Amino acid sequence: MARIRVLVVDDHRIFAESLAAALAAEPDVDVSAAGSGPAALRCLERSAAEGRRYDVMLIDAELGILATGGARAVPVPDSGPNGSALVDGISLVAGVRSGQPSVRTVVLAEKDDPRRAALALQAGASGWVAKDCSLQRLLAVIRGVLRDETHLPAALLTGVLRELTTARKHRTESEQLVESLTPREREVLRCMVAGLGRKAVAERLFLSPHTVRTHMQNVLGKLGVHSTLAAVALARRAGVGPAALSGDVVERGGQLA
Repeated sequence: MARIRVLVVDDHRIFAESLAAALAAEPDVDVSAAGSGPAALRCLERSAAEGRRYDVMLIDAELGILATGGARAVPVPDSGPNGSALVDGISLVAGVRSGQPSVRTVVLAEKDDPRRAALALQAGASGWVAKDCSLQRLLAVIRGVLRDETHLPAALLTGVLRELTTARKHRTESEQLVESLTPREREVLRCMVAGLGRKAVAERLFLSPHTVRTHMQNVLGKLGVHSTLAAVALARRAGVGPAALSGDVVERGGQLA
């Protein structure tokens, strides 16, 4: 009998242990539990090194939110499985999708939330399930996502489709704004997405800080935003990734150096 390896990720220990125990009673399920995003990543790394990868991760939608003072992190798909930016449940989904795409992720939620469910799907989740669903329903979802099915509660479908349509519209608008930038301004924007300050950008692109400041002001103006944070958020919506911090080529005057 092929066994399904499941990792439960929830910072509410009693819930995580209870769910793990219930799943472990199934003859074809091996289950472990992790109490945080970093702990889950360590489990993934250890299992991959041992050649015993997990098949499905069940991730709390609210994972890590209490620890970050209520902040809801934006998914960070470029961080990879070892990225320090992986804090909340949706961000963890994105990191797993990027680092170990064979692992299916299902988000466990205490309440229906179309916006969060849409974010989870965009991040790479295969399902969104209520925490108070029956064990048989959860097992059906686990087995279903391994057949490449996507599972959502029927009550969420309309709201999730609306959110995805709106996100697609915003992405298209953001892409058009980014396309208005010059090649040099786009490179500066990628540096901003990577979190580099003006001095670091100047050193990286072999420009003066004054020139970088002008480029940054032009970027903000063309994107119609008033802060670096807003520019980075818009860039993310448009699919602009961060500049690699090492081992890459530098663009000079629109030509690769």
